[in-house]
Amino acid sequence: MRRALLGAVLALAACSGPQPAPTPPPTTVAATHAGPYDAGPVTPPTRGALLGAWVKPESYSQPGRLAAMDGLQHDLGRRLDIVNTYRRFDEDFGTESDEEFIRQGLTIMLSWASGDTRSITSGRHDDLIRAQAKRVRKARVPVLLRFRWEMDRPNLRATMWSPEDFTAAWRYVRRIFDEERVRNASWVWCPTAEGFARGEAPAFYPGDDVVDWTCLDVYAGSELRPIGELMAPFLRWAAGRDKPIIVAEFGVARAWGSQVRAEWLRDAARTFKANPQIKAVCYFESDDDKGPTGQFRLTGDEPAFDAFVELSEDRWFNPR
Repeated sequence: MRRALLGAVLALAACSGPQPAPTPPPTTVAATHAGPYDAGPVTPPTRGALLGAWVKPESYSQPGRLAAMDGLQHDLGRRLDIVNTYRRFDEDFGTESDEEFIRQGLTIMLSWASGDTRSITSGRHDDLIRAQAKRVRKARVPVLLRFRWEMDRPNLRATMWSPEDFTAAWRYVRRIFDEERVRNASWVWCPTAEGFARGEAPAFYPGDDVVDWTCLDVYAGSELRPIGELMAPFLRWAAGRDKPIIVAEFGVARAWGSQVRAEWLRDAARTFKANPQIKAVCYFESDDDKGPTGQFRLTGDEPAFDAFVELSEDRWFNPR
């Protein structure tokens, strides 16, 4: 019945939304590796998946970052497991908000951008990388380190140069972290669903020996498709590795309407649960893009937010 309802609302959206949407196929099931996993210091739950979010603050001050996360947790009526936070290559980890999130018991996912890959491997940024490594080590709690996420995006090709350059830079940075005795970081490799659909993303994989969690960013933005269909190429690829999976960013655009968003999110919950290798998921609670297909914030959209509340209350997403 719920599958039929999702098909109906997607078909209705096709008549009024920015782009036609096909009737969804059955929930994709591919990533069923039961472990044990080679996951680094951030240990995945035995059963179920951790739940987290990035919440865009009203201001990027330290109080603003804290207030944004506190507000979402208050509205959900629960403490989340993971907080996603973004930093430029030259921006420090270990801020006031980082320390407070750690004090509250949240696991930080540090989404750390990089500069030009060839400038990294040339040694130009060694001091910067070492300083960041020391700050991560100083945290003394497990951290998810999502280094240069979405490296497969076309608009990053000028600084990534090539998959080979990216993987060399990844290994170079990780080697410096190892030299600085950073033992509390799980390294998260996170391309895009679009990169897997194009067949380009796997070439950026730096190797099982230097990756702890595999990852994907996936959105129903300019195109409305079920999340299982969007994730399918990645899930088939990830199923062959002894790594847990984190969906580090997922979202459905406001443009598709409240009821469609709600059913998309309910289908996302079913898809995550059907692929038990997925051990963490983080919603992208932000309207970073000005266009309607780039507005992913759920707050203020009651039906859609209620569906996310349902996900957050599901025992599968409360494994601790």
